[in-house]
Amino acid sequence: MNAVVVGSAPWPVLVLARAATEGDLSAARAQMGFSLAWHIVVACLGVGLPALTLLAEWLGIRRNDAALKLLARRWARAMGVLFAVGAVSGTILSFEMGLLWPGFMGRFGQVIGLPFALEGIAFFIEAIFLGIYLYAWDRLPPRRHLLTGVPIVIAGTASAFFVVCANAWMNQPRGFTLRDGEVVHVDPWAAMLNPASPPQTVHMILAAFMVASFLTAAVYAVALLRGRRDAYHKAGFAIPFTVGAVVAPFQIVVGDWVARFLADYQPVKLAAIEGVYRTGSHIPLTLGGVAGQDGLKYGLEIPDGLSLLIGYRADTVVKGLDQVPRSQWPPVTGVHWAFDLMVAVGFFLLALGLWLFLAWWRTRRFGGELLDRRGSRLLLALVALAGPASVVALESGWSVTELGRQPWIVWGVMSVRDAVNPAPGLMVGLWLVLVVYAAMTVATVYVLRRLARGTAIPAAPQEADVREYPVV
Repeated sequence: MNAVVVGSAPWPVLVLARAATEGDLSAARAQMGFSLAWHIVVACLGVGLPALTLLAEWLGIRRNDAALKLLARRWARAMGVLFAVGAVSGTILSFEMGLLWPGFMGRFGQVIGLPFALEGIAFFIEAIFLGIYLYAWDRLPPRRHLLTGVPIVIAGTASAFFVVCANAWMNQPRGFTLRDGEVVHVDPWAAMLNPASPPQTVHMILAAFMVASFLTAAVYAVALLRGRRDAYHKAGFAIPFTVGAVVAPFQIVVGDWVARFLADYQPVKLAAIEGVYRTGSHIPLTLGGVAGQDGLKYGLEIPDGLSLLIGYRADTVVKGLDQVPRSQWPPVTGVHWAFDLMVAVGFFLLALGLWLFLAWWRTRRFGGELLDRRGSRLLLALVALAGPASVVALESGWSVTELGRQPWIVWGVMSVRDAVNPAPGLMVGLWLVLVVYAAMTVATVYVLRRLARGTAIPAAPQEADVREYPVV
């Protein structure tokens, strides 16, 4: 077998001489998919909520506003809980990588070890400063205490960056050479900073801020709809909603960047996303539909739409699924619908941001003041819906990323079937993980609800400022 520099050939393939049963393969996929789907929501809150907390604290210090100071304290408590839960679910994922996919980790662990090592460093920095931040209320001057939270935001964002770099490598493997089936000449930096890293990391980090913002705003939108129109709840709604509204248009632009990247580097994934079976020009943009033998059926077609989006010309050639054998096709219907759902929610969130901007433009009133105007109940109801909708968009986006890469675990190099643990009994692990995550979900929701409904005055006697603002 000749040496292959990964990335230099269009479709390098490495096949391992072992395979799991269909049931165990399905169990491993389901377990990893469920674990990732659960963890990614908590991880997004871990990235975005610290920034919202610091913003509330900074505004509270700047305005000497007791409601904002209390808001920051409560969000910080939730931040600590979510960090602990995220650490547990992240540890489970680490074990699953080795237990479920030994073919992948055994072969390529040395290639993608760098981003995981750097993520570990970022995690410890985040944990250290989170402890300082939570403990140092009133033990440090307010502005100095605020500064202790800055490394939490930086480290949390860095953690997301490093982990997504590893996933980006799975989409664009670089930084190693295959020689007689062995990995040699490893370049960890080239592997981590692969072509997929910039668009994928930016897309994910913006998604994290959007999910954290709209989920937090949704909680206070529900409270406001129930009549709790005090300054505390208005601020709890206005701060995250404003952040989410600001981020939404940038995410739309980055999403377009990702689509163009796929057209150049992963055309088969783009073809599955848009249901393009045959390479050609004047390719329509299809909304909805299900995969048939010769193309999408029952969808709404926009003539020349995809060619125009990819190359700004109707005669732009779009590569189709006919570029590879049918056995290497991703599940077209699932990928296509996940993508359409993600885009639909993205534009819904963008529309909410435009509503906020237009309301400010007409009235020059901002934040909670807008809630006193006619139509505010409709806005609050839509934002309450936007919270769970943002999670749906997040999960749909990751479904596109992972399902669109099938049947490969490492694009064009190793299949999922060749990477899975061939040992029997993986279904038992799936049921065990489901029980563990069910327990963690119940415990997390219970603790967060207790924090929200508990007394506004913390037990520590030195935390005096919260006594200045009563919360009903």
